[in-house]
This record gives sequence, C-alpha cells and structure tokens, in this order.
Amino acid sequence: MKYLASGSCLCGAVKFRVNGAFESFYLCHCSRCRKDTGSAHAANLFSSKAEIEWLAGQENVKTFQPSGTRHVKSFCAQCGSALPTIQMNGAFVIVPAGALDSPISMRPDAHICYADRADWADGLEDVKQISGLPA
Repeated sequence: MKYLASGSCLCGAVKFRVNGAFESFYLCHCSRCRKDTGSAHAANLFSSKAEIEWLAGQENVKTFQPSGTRHVKSFCAQCGSALPTIQMNGAFVIVPAGALDSPISMRPDAHICYADRADWADGLEDVKQISGLPA
C-alpha cells in the first residue's frame, strides 16, 4: 500500500503515517464536530482503503464516543490534539486534516451538515485577513 501522508499531534508524542489514498474530504458543520474542534467545522479526510501506521505514541491515543451515536473522536492524551480515528473494525479511516504534517493534494469535496452550521459561520470569507497575530 502506497504511503500518502504523515502527521502528528501538537506536542509530538504521537506520530503516524497514512498508507493508502483518501477518497473524500469534508468540512462538517454538525454540532458534534463543532464541539470536537471548538470551531466552525471539522475538516476530515476519509478512506475505506487507507491504513494508519502509528510511528510513535500509540499509547497516548484516546478515543471518545458519545453513547448512542456513531460519532467518534480520537485525540492525544497529552495535548488534546485531534488524531485519526479507525472505525468499523479497521474498515474506515478518518483523518483530521489539521493533524497532517504533509501537504494535502486534494481540496474539500463539500461542506456537510451545513444546515446545522453555527450562525456566526456565514460570510467568513468577508472577515479581514491578518498574516500574523493581531497588533
């Protein structure tokens, strides 16, 4: 299986490699993804063919699933960074785009659960852009 991308958590305790290709890239606006990220949406890459190879810190990968849901979040126990989630007994991989250290060769396919978006998320393309921290 062809190596595609590598990634890590914020503190560097967890490192991983993605072997295989992503099939889709979605920006999810559902309330659970907004809570997961603390932002307007989650940005996740999906694959039914890729595998995750944990290069370091697999023991720091924790997973949370709200009872009665299919929603799953994996994160670093040290720094809280979002990490890949392996679902359906390894048949499905979800990788947070921000966890990748490698460039992503694809653009998002769609905003999903858009009807559930935060009311402040509309018109973000019109918000002033600052290249660094605000003065």
